[in-house]
Amino acid sequence: MAVRVQFENNNEVGVFSKLTNSYCLVAIGGSENFYSVFEGELSDVIPVIHTSVAGCRIIGRLCVGNRHGLLVPSSTTDQELQHIRNSLPDSVQIRRIEERLSALGNVVACNDYVALVHPDLDRETEEILADVLKVEVFRQTLADNVLVGSYCALSNQGGVVHPKTSVEDQDELSSLLQVPLVAGTVNRGSDVVGAGMVVNDWSAFCGLDTTSTELSVIESVFKLGDAQPSAVTSKLREALIDSMT
Repeated sequence: MAVRVQFENNNEVGVFSKLTNSYCLVAIGGSENFYSVFEGELSDVIPVIHTSVAGCRIIGRLCVGNRHGLLVPSSTTDQELQHIRNSLPDSVQIRRIEERLSALGNVVACNDYVALVHPDLDRETEEILADVLKVEVFRQTLADNVLVGSYCALSNQGGVVHPKTSVEDQDELSSLLQVPLVAGTVNRGSDVVGAGMVVNDWSAFCGLDTTSTELSVIESVFKLGDAQPSAVTSKLREALIDSMT
């Protein structure tokens, strides 16, 4: 199921939250409405943790994680680290890392098996990624953008990439990741897909501006609910015919 939500009138959901299959981080200081949407969808299954990272609310851009672990930048305070560690499931490792490109969410896109990273990421960080998150790491760009985390949203079921990603690049990435990919947008045409939405294997959260067409593409590629690719094309066709008649 894909849900629309806003953080204090801001549609960039992926900036203020981090969603994986074993936990969800949500920025503190937003309206209670933002939290309650996440808690309503997730709290029966995984913990929804209110936190800041380095005193900032842009936690989705500063940290990177999957069901195995969570990596936070060196600027994270001891109190924040302890709070997150206490709230996470025992099976999840958390590690603070020294990295020049400290907005880890912008430079790493990952699911539970594979990570795409910025071409200039430190070798040491790459090794920590592989070790803590238990992923294979590939240095990549998306439509000539080095910020792979910003322009891509991944789960173990599928992925949405920057709308200008060529078909050849999509095929190459799809074979690396072993999941189907689609070039798309969120929030009524925004190409910053990673910042505009968060997704795991059974739910997705997008900005309030996301159109129904964008939602159906997201539900289809991430296999949410009963939306399979063939069902979506027929649904879109029906919607087009309805609007023309």
